[in-house]
Amino acid sequence: TFLNGAVCATDVIAKAVEQLQEGQVLVGSSGITIAYRSPFEVVQPQAELSVVSFREPITVIQHIWDIFVENGAQINADFAAITHQRTSQPLNDPHTHCYAPERIFIEKGAKVRAAILNAENGPIYIGKNATICEGSVVMGPFSLGESATVNWGAKMRMNTTIGPHCKVGGEISNSVLFSYSNKGHDGFLGNSVLGEWCNLGANCNNSNLKNDYTNVKLYSYATHTLEDTGRLFCGLFMGDYTKAGISTMFNTGTVVGVNANVFGAGFQSKHIPSFSWGGAAEGTTEYRLEKAIQVAYETVSRRNVPFGEIEQDILRSIFEQTRPRS
Repeated sequence: TFLNGAVCATDVIAKAVEQLQEGQVLVGSSGITIAYRSPFEVVQPQAELSVVSFREPITVIQHIWDIFVENGAQINADFAAITHQRTSQPLNDPHTHCYAPERIFIEKGAKVRAAILNAENGPIYIGKNATICEGSVVMGPFSLGESATVNWGAKMRMNTTIGPHCKVGGEISNSVLFSYSNKGHDGFLGNSVLGEWCNLGANCNNSNLKNDYTNVKLYSYATHTLEDTGRLFCGLFMGDYTKAGISTMFNTGTVVGVNANVFGAGFQSKHIPSFSWGGAAEGTTEYRLEKAIQVAYETVSRRNVPFGEIEQDILRSIFEQTRPRS
């Protein structure tokens, strides 16, 4: 069975997919393919498949900003599914204060110390072996992945997902961090999406709202132009393995590619290509491929995660595809 990863799963969709017969394709009312079942390992033209119509509403991630826009609703849905007929681990810390504790779920091995957890506006999920340190304030909807850490005095605002093994601090609002990414120090991150293995240095900040309250424009890889998002709030989008030095400032609606090393004074450019080295103040040069791969290897290895030929080949492929042509 082939699934469209841009479609947010629901129980109704799952049941419809389970009922598909070989050679059938499940298509939403807007014409989008949800899933199909085929004995072949390669994608078949839809014309060769028997169409099964799906009339229920679906949520589709069509733009990169949809990841944070839909995040709150998806946290609510996932919370209901993950916690169904399960009992949370007890929160025994006498110095932690909870609002709406019935909407807080703590997995085995998680630790919460002297924090404020407010689930009045949405659930709070704390994953296995995750840690919320002293003085932190967490507002739901919020999800903290397995073995992730919220550092001392952090402010985690609603509609935020911190992926497995991430380390975060400062203020984060309506954002998604995929696994193994760090924003461990003070600084603001809002309406943003960070890929895997990213790192924001101390006092990194991003703007998520323009001073003139006009819609944010965002770089499009499809058209190579800035396109209107139709949104007032839109922050930083950062590809895997990218790092930003201390006190880096990202403008409203900034797109940074894969494996870039960004640093320097002033607001950074709204589009920073993959494998860039430098910043707006002094300009950027090309990040040498083998050096970039070596740093990626060190980044992954220090977390005791394998970094093999497949990962290296992916980075080499991205380097060649995104390299400026003379």
